[in-house]
Amino acid sequence: MKEIGINTLTSQELYRLLTSTITPRPIAFVSSKDEEGVCNLSPFSFFNIFSVTPPIIVFSPVNRISDNTKKDTLHNVIKTKECVVALVNQRIVQQASLSSGNYKSSTDEFEKAGFTKIQASSIDGNLIKEAPVNFECKVNQIVELGEKGGAGNLVICEIVNIHINENILDTENKVDPHKLDIVSRLGHNWYGKTTEESLFEIAKPIAKFGIGFDNLPQDIINSSILTGNELAMLASVESIPTEKNKDSITLKTEEKHILAKKLLEKGEIIEAWKILI
Repeated sequence: MKEIGINTLTSQELYRLLTSTITPRPIAFVSSKDEEGVCNLSPFSFFNIFSVTPPIIVFSPVNRISDNTKKDTLHNVIKTKECVVALVNQRIVQQASLSSGNYKSSTDEFEKAGFTKIQASSIDGNLIKEAPVNFECKVNQIVELGEKGGAGNLVICEIVNIHINENILDTENKVDPHKLDIVSRLGHNWYGKTTEESLFEIAKPIAKFGIGFDNLPQDIINSSILTGNELAMLASVESIPTEKNKDSITLKTEEKHILAKKLLEKGEIIEAWKILI
C-alpha cells in the first residue's frame, strides 16, 4: 500500500487527492442573499446531515486556494444567518454547475443559471423552484477550520422548513430514490448519477444481532469462491438455519459454494444457508 505524507503535497494536490477519494459526496445547492438583497447560488459538495433532533445539516465553503479569499455564500450567511439548501438532480446539474462560476458579487446566479425564485416561508430567502428538495435554514454557527487557502468553514444550519416536489414521492408518500434522481460529486470533473443498476438495498442489523464471521463454519470462512461481502451476508443471520436443501446433499463443497453464491447475489440468504449446511 502506497503511503503519502500530507506534508509532501501542495494544497492543490491534497485537494485533488481528497476529493477524488472521499466520494461520492452529496451536493448542497445553497441560495443566499447579501445585505443589499442580491441573490447568490452556489453548489458545495462538502455537505451532509449531522443531527435529526434538532435537524442539522452542515456545508463547508472552502477558502479559495489560489488567493485565500472567501466565497460570496460564506459572506452572506455570516451577515444574514440564514440560507436555503437545495438538492441537485440530473435535471438541473448542468445549471448548478454553471452557477459555480467565479462571478462578481453583484451577479444574481438565479438569472445567470436560469433558475426560478420562490419566496421562502420562514426566512428571507429564495427557494429554487426547479430543485427536487429545498431546506429553509437558520445558521446556528460558523466554524472556521483554518486561515490558509483551502481551509473550510463549517456552516451549521438548522432546518426550519422543508419543501419537496411531490413528483419524487412514491405511492406511500415516501421519497423514491429513483424519482429523486440525485447526483453526487466525485473528483476532478466527475459526477455520479442514480440509476437502477447503481441502487441496492442492505437490511440494517439494528433490531437483531448477526452471528458474525467468528461463528461461520471453517469451510465457509476459507472459501475461495465466496467474497467478504457474501460471507457478511451469511454472518448477518441470528442463527444458522437447521433445514437443509435435500438436493444439495450429494454436492461437493465447491459446488455448494458456487450455488450459494448465486443465491446470495439475489439476496436469498436463508436459501443459501440451506445449500451450505
